[in-house]
Amino acid sequence: MFPSFTGNTRRPRQVNLSTRSTNPFSGTPVKRQPPSGHGPQATLAIAQQERAQRQLERERLTSSRTIQRTWRGYKSRKTTWSIWRKDWDNHEKARGVGYHTAAEQQGSAYSSSLECAKQLQLLLQFVQTTSQEDAVRLVYFSKCFQRTVESTSLSTEGEWTTMLSRLMVTTLDILKASSRIGSISFSIDDLLQLLVFLTRLIPKQMARQARKYYEVMTKLTARLKPSSGQIAVGLTRDNLAEAVLALLQPITSETLVVYEWFARTYLTLPHLQDYLGTISDIAAQVNYKLLASVISTNLLSSQSFLHAEQVEPRTWLLAYFIYFHRHALGEQALNQTPEVLFVKVVSMLLGSAATYISQRLDPDEFGDTHSSQELKPLPPFVKNEVLTLVNQNSITHLLSIAGKGQPAENDVQQTSEDDAKSLATYALTLLRIFPKRGDEIRMWLYLGSASDNANSQSSASKLPAIKFFWQASRATRVYHNVSRNPNGILEMLLPPTIKEREDSQRQWSDQEQQWTVILIFLELYTFLLKVLDDDEFFSEANNNRYTSWTKESSLALGDVKELTVFLTNLAFTLYWNSSELSAAETTEKAFEMREYFSVSGAHEPNQTATRKLQSKNLGGATGIPLHYFKGLVTGLLRMIHERDSRRRFLPDGHWLMTDRFDMTGFIPTVVAEEEKRHQLQDEDDESEPEGGDIEEALHSSLGLVGTSREQNIRRMEILRRRQQQASRRKELEAVAPRLEILRNMPFSIPFTTRVQIFREFIYRDQVRRRKGYVDPDAWRLSIAQGASGITEEGIAMARDILSKHHADIRRENLFEDAFEQFYPLGEAFKEPIQITFIDQFDTVEAGIDGGGVTKEFLTSIINDAFNPSGTLSMFTENDEHLLYPNPTSVEQQKAQLREAGIIERSPEWNEHIRELLKRYEFLGRIIGKCLYEGILVDVSFANFFLLKWALTGGTGSASRESAYRANLNDVQDLDKSLYQGLLQLKNYPGNVEDFALNFTVTDTVSVPDEKGKEKTQTITRELKPGGSNIPVTNQNRLVYISYIARHRLQLQPYLQTNAFLQGLGQIIQPSWLSMFNQGELQRLVGGDAIEIDVNDLRRNTVYSGIYVLGDDQQDHPTIKLFWEVLEAMPNKDRQKVLKFVTSTPRAPLLGFSHLNPRFSIRDSSSDEERLPSASTCANLLKLPRYTNANTLREKLMYAVNSGAGFDLS
Repeated sequence: MFPSFTGNTRRPRQVNLSTRSTNPFSGTPVKRQPPSGHGPQATLAIAQQERAQRQLERERLTSSRTIQRTWRGYKSRKTTWSIWRKDWDNHEKARGVGYHTAAEQQGSAYSSSLECAKQLQLLLQFVQTTSQEDAVRLVYFSKCFQRTVESTSLSTEGEWTTMLSRLMVTTLDILKASSRIGSISFSIDDLLQLLVFLTRLIPKQMARQARKYYEVMTKLTARLKPSSGQIAVGLTRDNLAEAVLALLQPITSETLVVYEWFARTYLTLPHLQDYLGTISDIAAQVNYKLLASVISTNLLSSQSFLHAEQVEPRTWLLAYFIYFHRHALGEQALNQTPEVLFVKVVSMLLGSAATYISQRLDPDEFGDTHSSQELKPLPPFVKNEVLTLVNQNSITHLLSIAGKGQPAENDVQQTSEDDAKSLATYALTLLRIFPKRGDEIRMWLYLGSASDNANSQSSASKLPAIKFFWQASRATRVYHNVSRNPNGILEMLLPPTIKEREDSQRQWSDQEQQWTVILIFLELYTFLLKVLDDDEFFSEANNNRYTSWTKESSLALGDVKELTVFLTNLAFTLYWNSSELSAAETTEKAFEMREYFSVSGAHEPNQTATRKLQSKNLGGATGIPLHYFKGLVTGLLRMIHERDSRRRFLPDGHWLMTDRFDMTGFIPTVVAEEEKRHQLQDEDDESEPEGGDIEEALHSSLGLVGTSREQNIRRMEILRRRQQQASRRKELEAVAPRLEILRNMPFSIPFTTRVQIFREFIYRDQVRRRKGYVDPDAWRLSIAQGASGITEEGIAMARDILSKHHADIRRENLFEDAFEQFYPLGEAFKEPIQITFIDQFDTVEAGIDGGGVTKEFLTSIINDAFNPSGTLSMFTENDEHLLYPNPTSVEQQKAQLREAGIIERSPEWNEHIRELLKRYEFLGRIIGKCLYEGILVDVSFANFFLLKWALTGGTGSASRESAYRANLNDVQDLDKSLYQGLLQLKNYPGNVEDFALNFTVTDTVSVPDEKGKEKTQTITRELKPGGSNIPVTNQNRLVYISYIARHRLQLQPYLQTNAFLQGLGQIIQPSWLSMFNQGELQRLVGGDAIEIDVNDLRRNTVYSGIYVLGDDQQDHPTIKLFWEVLEAMPNKDRQKVLKFVTSTPRAPLLGFSHLNPRFSIRDSSSDEERLPSASTCANLLKLPRYTNANTLREKLMYAVNSGAGFDLS
């Protein structure tokens, strides 16, 4: 039918290859640029441009239609709204006589609820939140509506509920919009009254809009105090406060939601008390228990609320919450036990803002590099409220929860565990934020249950806080796992990954709380050991009428043994796996915990670091950095070990952990770690200025003098050095885990092994420093041959080096000559020195220093400088003739300078103090030199002083917290009468205020007067700020005792001790000394105070002269008699003979093979009437050829007891 039909209905495509359109009907020419060239590519480009042009035209058409439609709709709506407004106004005019505008009328009640509903419905249809005229209409209607409800029975259910809900939303929108308008023509108070009225009518519906409601209230509150200082028009404080509280009053199913948004939005607005004039009216109407509930369950579980940017709002919420709590309790706030919920909320809020609060409590302390200007102090309101948490009554009554005795039932036990976790978190956070008051907080925590139950007649009801937390700690899964499964400790310490935390949120949260309980127990038990004397520590329970609270708080020895197992396992993991823990630790600034117990910090956190505030440094306690945790654990462990060292109560081998190591290769491995450590240390030490520690100690003691710029520069330099040290410590921890354990847990390795390591360290150091020439003569020869060039003074370099290591010493001016010639050497004092003695006639004494004269020189200086009755008076002795630095020497020097008229803290003043400290430093080098050369000296130091040696070299990450801690028992080594007085004060059953003591201490200083006679001066110092006005009471006497101990043992001799230890550390690495406790260090210095092993001495004796062994290897008859006589002597006489020859009565630690020089015997004469003599410089006994044992014994003991025959070779 249609032969041309192909089945395709599409129009055939026409391809036009010309350069112009063939459409004669085209009215709009195609605006395109024909591409240059010809061919397929040009054709495709043209087609693409045409398609794009057509699409553009279609979009333009669509857009124009949309615009037209939108405009028509807007115009129609505006017209309709205008009609509705006119109808609404006409109706109102018809109701009121002379009605023109709503603003001119006060409004009257509607005749019926139906009329009111119609007007409301009409109003809601046209009202615009941005129109002030509509706002005025709404204000007018609100008055009419309220009068209508009051005069008629209006049902607010059904359709009314919907309309009133819309009215509420519209009102909030208008109020919100009004906060952005400079001036308004309507009364905000009237709209607030409408909201209050609606709250009574539809409380549940209003509560559902709590978020929007309090956002509006917050904005309106901020308008009460604009920058111009003018209060907003039509807005009064009373009406605003009423509106804020209105939504809180009805109790509905949505009440907790209301309180949540009230807390989250309104109570995070700063300075509410300034905006509202007072917040006591609000506090009176707020149910703080409901507030605490929503904060605990809703806000503090919200990640957005815990974000770093919300730290300031959280701080204000904390302050308001504390205020509401105090207001609710009134005068009983400080005397009544706070609820556990209050403790929980405060501890969580404090913990989440701890860094922010702690660094702003006293921002002047932050002398950091760049951000101190940005740190602003806490607002007075916040500071005052936070400080109310730190008072004796609140903390003491807080701990009353721990004083209710041991629970018996399971449910009660669970409640007790929860209470312990809440209390521990709260207490630990207080310690973190208020480091300066740490001792007071610990004391109040420690005394809490005792004070609360003081009137109780049942001792069972007075469970000490320490025992409460001990029971809670040992009941935790963490404690059990650490004690029983050492291999799983690392996993518990590492912070969980994000996935692990999401998968096991409850498990990780519970573990964190368990760590917190353990940490607060460690804190309190450490505090207790400072004031617990040995009698109380070791004594069992007794039935005496009066038992001190320290004794009540003391743990049984069996519990202490169990605790040491926990601590040793934990400490071992902390140091053995230090590199893994350090890598996992969140980077934090020094100040976050810097003052957590004393040290100065530095930086304001940057945004990145601050956002990590909630991350865990430890796989447990929030905000507890690893370095502090190490120090706390190690410090307590060493304090218990000190008790065991003084009086053994743990079984032999209890402290050893040799099963954790391969002891066959332990020493070489440790030495290799030390070599790596030394390489890292050399890189940092090159930039350290000499004498920096003394300068830093002087600045900290005398105060930073100079301009603020100079002070900041000094602080920056100190900060830089501390940062370098911290960085170096982390590197050392990674390369030397065995060294870390040796430094911080030396008792875990046998003593003889540690002595061998110590000797090997010294030998390696000698090889390194002397470039392989350990022998003194070989070293001098290498210098003479290898040191080329000349100095600036034109002296040959080799001669200059050797001359600095040689000194002419006058015997009557021994110490000063040595100080003048050898002090400039610094660490180079380690190298061999040569001494030439000059007698009183200025004549050089005969003899060549082959090592013996050097020993004589060192022992003579020690005998001179450490003589308490000598002219130097740099050291003094206790009742047992044990030495320690004279604690008044610096004060005596200051008093003499004042007498001389030198201005205090002037350059001349500081120089005199510095010269005295340099002498202490030099004495430290002398003792270090003896240890370095293996020379034993007959000098005994007080235990508390030796303890400072042992603790100065602990790992830097724990150096401050595991370093020396003054305690009551160490006072006994200093002054027994003072110790007895403090004991009486501690155990006094009456009121200690009868003694009229305060927190001051009086030091006595003796200075020469004008006639050369000594006169006594007294210096009174405060033990704490304002101490002269703080009486010593039964409640604070433990703090007083600890402060007295700290002053006498630490603060008073600080400069002297610090200088001595610096000098000692220049010769002997402090980390080497930390491998030993105080008793072991005394054995290193003076030898082993055990029975003299005659056989060992005989095996290691060198003979000379005719006493040399012959070919038959038989001893000379006189030598045989000597050993027979020595063998028959009591040990006391053997020690006298040993001291006569070697100048020390004790044997070397590892036997006489380590005596340097070796014990030697040489014949002196055939005259049996002569007495034996000795050259102690060479450990040489000059023994006449006696033929009778009785004669030998008689002559030898006569010489020993009289010191006859002493001379130099």
